[in-house]
Amino acid sequence: QVQLVESGGGLVQPGGSLRLSCAASRSMLTINAMGWYRQAPGKERELVAVITSGGNTDYAGSVKGRFTISRDNAKNTVYLQMNSLKPEDTAVYYCKCDYGLGSRFHSWGQGTQVTVSS
Repeated sequence: QVQLVESGGGLVQPGGSLRLSCAASRSMLTINAMGWYRQAPGKERELVAVITSGGNTDYAGSVKGRFTISRDNAKNTVYLQMNSLKPEDTAVYYCKCDYGLGSRFHSWGQGTQVTVSS
């Protein structure tokens, strides 16, 4: 099983930036894809961004052009750079990885709170 530990959340004013980190307990080379999800109060968890082992990325329409997902294989870490933050970005952000044959296994991090407010 892969353990994921997120960090970097906090309180930021609208228009500000934050960078989230997600450290995996084993080599990124054994993980097929990693993604960031978020869940706001009273809403379902939604995909924010994903990056595959081949480096392909995809984003939710609401964050495209503002958020960037990247990874550092040497540090077994995935990042989510969030710019031009809006109050509607307020949520608990979770890291998830897919691994194993056919990506049949999944692991989630514990979540980190992001609050965008003046």
